[in-house]
Amino acid sequence: MAKLSVKVVVAGRSYPLSVDEAEKDKVMQAAADINKAIKMLQDNYAVKDMQDLLAMTALQLASKEGSGKSSEDKSGEILKKIEEDLQSLANDMEA
Repeated sequence: MAKLSVKVVVAGRSYPLSVDEAEKDKVMQAAADINKAIKMLQDNYAVKDMQDLLAMTALQLASKEGSGKSSEDKSGEILKKIEEDLQSLANDMEA
C-alpha cells in the first residue's frame, strides 16, 4: 500500500504524517473530531489551557469508544461528567 504525506492540524499545531492511502480519510476525520471536541469544550467552559483541553478531549473520545449510544447522547453525558469533575476539583481547591 502506498504511503501518503499529509499535514494534520490538531489544536492549532501542524503535524506531518505518513499514512497509508486507505487510512488518510480516517486520520483526517479523527483530527477533525478532536478539533471539534476542543472547540465545544472551549465554548462551554472557561478552560483556556490547550493541554487541559486536549486532556479533556482525550477523556471524552476514549470514553466514547464502545458505547452504543448516539453521539449526541454520549456528548451530553461526557460534558456532564466533565462539568461534575471540574466542579469537584474546584471544590477541592477551595477546601
